Amino acid sequence: MSTEILIIDDNADIRNIINDFIIESGYITRLAANYNQALNEIDKKLPDVAIIDVKLDKGDNDGLELMHHIKTKDKNIPVIIITGHANVEMAIKALKAGAFEFIEKPFNQERLLNFVNRAVENINLKNKNKEFENKLFYSHELIGDSKNIKDIKDQINKISISESRIFINGPTGSGKELIARKIHKESSRKNGPFTVLNGALLDIKKYELELFGEEKSNGSISYGALEKSSSGTLLIDEISEIPLDTQSKILRVLIDQKFKRINGNHDVKVNVRIICSSSKDIKKEIELGSFREDLYHRLNVFEINIEPLKNRVSDIPFLVNYFSEKISKNYNLKKLNIDTNNNYLLKYEWPGNVRELRNLIERIAILSPDSSDKISNIIKESLKTPDFKSLRSENSLAITLKEARENFEKEYLTTQLKKFNGNISKTADFVGMERSALHRKLKGLGIKELN
Repeated sequence: MSTEILIIDDNADIRNIINDFIIESGYITRLAANYNQALNEIDKKLPDVAIIDVKLDKGDNDGLELMHHIKTKDKNIPVIIITGHANVEMAIKALKAGAFEFIEKPFNQERLLNFVNRAVENINLKNKNKEFENKLFYSHELIGDSKNIKDIKDQINKISISESRIFINGPTGSGKELIARKIHKESSRKNGPFTVLNGALLDIKKYELELFGEEKSNGSISYGALEKSSSGTLLIDEISEIPLDTQSKILRVLIDQKFKRINGNHDVKVNVRIICSSSKDIKKEIELGSFREDLYHRLNVFEINIEPLKNRVSDIPFLVNYFSEKISKNYNLKKLNIDTNNNYLLKYEWPGNVRELRNLIERIAILSPDSSDKISNIIKESLKTPDFKSLRSENSLAITLKEARENFEKEYLTTQLKKFNGNISKTADFVGMERSALHRKLKGLGIKELN
């Protein structure tokens, strides 16, 4: 499939010059001479790369507005900004707003073409990574032989044919999104989009923008998750993290089956199946006043509960074999020979659940050990936790279970932070937590993050 470049410039001579040497380089082009033409081209079909003049016919920075419009639809699309009125402030502004590169008129054709080639390489790499992630982590296969997994598979078969709203409970990394994707794949909406909105990762000021979208003063529309999921399924992950004000608006959408975009005057009808998930005890959140009980009952038409991996140890051998085969295939390696009866695997608590196990198998694949002993050593080192006996003092039996658990978590996370030199991303990945969840946990335990 040929790469398509959208060229937006109000100067016909410059537009045609760029068009000619881009076509000569083997790319397909589309052209726009002003703001409205550009908006129509973008909304008609997103390009692979866009080249945009910063100043068109609607204002000093309308090119940046077009870039923002593209980024709301797909943040990964590279945008090269060109201008005849360049200064350092403008360049910084464009790059901070998400521009891939910034080039001043009159420009060197070879330099601009080099930017285009790099942008194409960038988007191709991101697409390959996305394809890899989809193959590896979103295979729609629920692996295991435990009673819990068997029950969930049976539930999925029964509820996929309905339009009922579903609430999935389970700890972080246990497979809640996988269950939601499986339901979508087997439903009548399977040909529609599957969209994920993660309540734990959003800026508190952007919940409603992400859900409902926005109508801008220039006439353009930024679509929210509800419209992006039209005729498909919307998974609201970690819904307990959404503020109460926004919860009340979600409740109103469920009742009325319509909503208004931010700054909008017209109702937008809803045609989407909503699935929600939470790693928190949602009933406790209701008791604490952090979650609306009436919204919970609207969302919880059907409930699925997935247990932590430590409660379904019988699934571990199946998961090890599954991930070994999948990851080996994606890394073009021979199948990893991992002993599924390894005591470290079976007796470990797995605080990060299936995600942590998957990460361990991928770590083994990357290190490519050439013997079963080396594999066993990697597992042992990776799953090594502080010795409970060495941590326990004479006074340890005099404290509550909650205090003992907090003491262990504090000691464990402090050790892991030191091991990764204070790097939150690496620590979160190793312990099997989201970065935002780890930040909250560290704050709650009074652990100062290392600089």
